[in-house]
Amino acid sequence: MKLDWEKAVHIANQAILLKVNRSLTDIEVIVLKGAWQRQEYDEIAAQHQYATSYISQDVAPKLWKLLSEALGEKVKKSNFKQALERYWEKQIAPEKIAEIGQDFTKYEPDIPAVERYVKRDPIETICYETLLQPGSLIRIKAPSLMGKTLLVTRILAQVANQGYRTANLSFELADRKTHFSHLDKFLRWFCLNVSRELGIPGHLEDYWDEENMGSKVSCTTYFEEYLLQQDEHPIALSLDNVDLLFPHPEIYEDFFGLLRSWYEKARSRPRWKKLRLIIVHSTDVYIRLNINQSPFNVGLPIELAEFNREQVQELAKQHRLEGESLIEPIMELVGGHPYLLEQAFSYLKNHPEIPREQLLAEAPTERGIYANHLRKYWLNLQSNLELAAAFKKAIASPEPVKLEPIQAYQLQSMGLVKIAGDRVVPRCHLYYQYFSQHLGDIE
Repeated sequence: MKLDWEKAVHIANQAILLKVNRSLTDIEVIVLKGAWQRQEYDEIAAQHQYATSYISQDVAPKLWKLLSEALGEKVKKSNFKQALERYWEKQIAPEKIAEIGQDFTKYEPDIPAVERYVKRDPIETICYETLLQPGSLIRIKAPSLMGKTLLVTRILAQVANQGYRTANLSFELADRKTHFSHLDKFLRWFCLNVSRELGIPGHLEDYWDEENMGSKVSCTTYFEEYLLQQDEHPIALSLDNVDLLFPHPEIYEDFFGLLRSWYEKARSRPRWKKLRLIIVHSTDVYIRLNINQSPFNVGLPIELAEFNREQVQELAKQHRLEGESLIEPIMELVGGHPYLLEQAFSYLKNHPEIPREQLLAEAPTERGIYANHLRKYWLNLQSNLELAAAFKKAIASPEPVKLEPIQAYQLQSMGLVKIAGDRVVPRCHLYYQYFSQHLGDIE
């Protein structure tokens, strides 16, 4: 049989759910759809504002390996369509036809994950309108898995429609041992990757003079005389995961001061008005910076909250799941956490035979749908026993508890706690249940 895109992504999603108990991620769907349309990795990356190396060297190889395990044969970019067809014909089709008594052509597939999105108005509108202002700067803060990247992608797509050049650079792509070891290495990495995100060659040798001008002046010159000069249209530059620099004062003091100086240049220099910055981070800024050299006390601050009830209802509706009897108990477990809600709704949609009560009962256990997610947190805490002990205090206390500021910020960045004033509480009941069982022996 021949598949169309919607059937293919549904089959891939089902196979992965059966194999590793999770759905395709948004970025995996992006790569899969690009491959379906016979796009090269650099085309996929440029279209969705990702670094080419991230797509070709990270996401894609892991995706083909995962599909190989799920489909039971060697899968690569050139043969995945045929592999999905064979998997459907051999394993899924007879079972599904017997179950629903109809041909698959009448089966209604899920909305692909990449097409599911709950609007965060008025935040989206405010961010979009801010980026239209010359020399603007936006600071977006939220713990991991709260939807920062998806929000930024949406905003960049909107300004791209207005002719903006866009670049979305995550500091996760930097080699910490290499690029975070010396300011010059970091700024060179930064400039080259912004160039690549913009789709233009990197010509550092024409503008860089570390010995005589210094790295910061070289970086500034590269932006002013090359990147900003290339085109009359503004550049919207998003810097994601900038808090990865927080443990490296030898880098962040100069780099954040540099960003602040560029913001100030836009007040008086026309060329710098073309640069619009988005700074994205996962935790409060607990580092020490001169108030006049910090980009974290200027521009528009945005803090992403959890979904409210209306947004949770919209997400459930996109999964074709509705009803307070379904939504209420799930929100009691995970609150309005976007990622945890998405996992629950995807699983319930794709496993209608599993009672909701069973999903909820197994959620904080190794049999549950969150097992991999919770295990990653547990492994991280085991490698940092002081942080684990701090989180244990938050779990054990019936009231919000005061922790050392850096520990509180680290736990907040991971998404395990909420900060209220100078105290913290576990982010949701799921984490409370799971870690109440696992942190018992931590001193």
